[in-house]
Amino acid sequence: MEWQGYLSLTLTVGALLVLALSRIGPHLVMMVVLIILSLSGILTSSEALAGFSNSGVITVAAMFVVAAGIHSTGGIDLLVNRLLGQPSTLRQALTRIFAPVVVLSAFLNNTPVVATMIPAIHAWSRRINIPSSKLMIPLSYTAILGGTLTLIGTSTNLVVNGQYQVLTGEPGFSLFSISAVGLPVALAGMLFIWIFFPRWLPDRDDKQIFGNLREFTLEVKVAETGPLVGKTVADAGLRHLQRVYLVEIERGGAIITAVPSEEKLHGGDRLVFAGDTEAIADLLRINGLVPSIAIGEDQHSTLNDSRAERRLVEAVVSPHCDAVGHAIRDAKFRNRYGAVVLAVARNGERIQGNLGNIRLEAGDTLLLEARPAFVSRQRYNRDFLLINELSAQSPRYEKAYLSWAILFGLVGVAALGLTSMLNAALAGAVLMIATGCCSINQAEKSLDLMVIVTIGASFALGMALEKTGVAAILAEYLIEFGSGKPWLLLILSYVLVSLLTELITNNAAAVLVLPIVLELTEKASLNNEPFIFAIIMAASASFATPLGYQTNLMVYGPGGYRFTDFLRVGLPMNCFIGCVTLAVLLVGWPLQ
Repeated sequence: MEWQGYLSLTLTVGALLVLALSRIGPHLVMMVVLIILSLSGILTSSEALAGFSNSGVITVAAMFVVAAGIHSTGGIDLLVNRLLGQPSTLRQALTRIFAPVVVLSAFLNNTPVVATMIPAIHAWSRRINIPSSKLMIPLSYTAILGGTLTLIGTSTNLVVNGQYQVLTGEPGFSLFSISAVGLPVALAGMLFIWIFFPRWLPDRDDKQIFGNLREFTLEVKVAETGPLVGKTVADAGLRHLQRVYLVEIERGGAIITAVPSEEKLHGGDRLVFAGDTEAIADLLRINGLVPSIAIGEDQHSTLNDSRAERRLVEAVVSPHCDAVGHAIRDAKFRNRYGAVVLAVARNGERIQGNLGNIRLEAGDTLLLEARPAFVSRQRYNRDFLLINELSAQSPRYEKAYLSWAILFGLVGVAALGLTSMLNAALAGAVLMIATGCCSINQAEKSLDLMVIVTIGASFALGMALEKTGVAAILAEYLIEFGSGKPWLLLILSYVLVSLLTELITNNAAAVLVLPIVLELTEKASLNNEPFIFAIIMAASASFATPLGYQTNLMVYGPGGYRFTDFLRVGLPMNCFIGCVTLAVLLVGWPLQ
């Protein structure tokens, strides 16, 4: 192996270590690897950038827009409200969830599906008197299983198909090729959930973590003729308080949100603070601040009032959020997002104490007070995996049926072979925008650029492993380790992808292993189809941790879960799905 091979192997190992041990985004890691491969001459510029023109990557982008159209018209809500009903037992409730979630996830990106379902399931669980902790993990796992049913179910399926076409020159797989594996696995997985999860999942009261605003906000008033009148917030000493910080100002019936330091105080202003409510005495020691509620008045928080100037929002922090690892005060949350943190919940419980000093972690649930534009601006960004507007208006449903017709139309023409999956997805995206199912702005925000960049850049590393001969050498070692037994090689391929998926993104894991497996099947004269399906299934089957798959992280806070809850149900689920997948492949496909 020449120096090009050693450098490619070093970059592969280095990228895996950085992704597994650091918070650096996978898109940045893969772009750095791409640049090094291009500058070193291992790949030509066209080879390095080939991933960004790959049909699988473009199809992923188009399907993001299609999913945005279904989501923005309330199409998912329409289906959910008609199918959930009024079950009398937990297992009946799980059965009601399975059907819509698995079908939706088969044809849409499961992130908007789960994002829309979480508030619906939360409200439904209270109505049927079943704790949401019994339903949220099944929601996420069912969405993951549903994504394995079709080629467009997850971005991983499309990416593997696209890279397979590039590396082999074959036409690739049809829309329902994976269904022969995915359907029995999904049915077995849902049966596993139905039998065991009612006993294994925690039974925690479905309390509203942020139900009582008075528990973590406090109000004072600026004295009419006091010394603070005319001073800015900063000059009045109200910006860098240790135990609380200023959220909003109510002035003359209007609300000033995300208050800037330069805002001047007026007599009679009502100031709303968040943080340690025991600090009210400290605030009232500031000359010029007086109690906002006179003795005998009903203690009513202004945050309970519906105002056009503000939105109360629940958001789950993503691992990619820039504020992760920083204290709220140091992260400059107000300036960065145009929103103010009112409270933080972790592991299903609100964190007490000094709010400004809380270091944010992935999976934290935040209660935010934000301007109206915050929800639309952040809904499709990667900083927050769930945006649940507590006082949200009902979606416009007049185009819900049209959005569904577009989705079924593109699936139909692709399934019948009338056009390629790429063309069908692009046509669906254009129709969603042209018919007003989603605006251009919503379409732009729906494009998860970090995912697209990660996928496109990952192709460069996969191509380098193939071009330099590293993939062939690794395949020889794998064949030797597997003693040349086809069934053992299939198991090893599945386990390798499954382990990598828990350490790095599922797309990157699949793209890195695919060239190795293709070399393996060629050298051992094996049928590559079951091995490709093993990669696809293993990359999706990530149940053991809340960080393994983004839908797991989305339900982490709303379900009131602890990390160990995922280990308790996810590890057996991982093992079970792996065994079922391998059994289906070994029985249903010839390996030689």
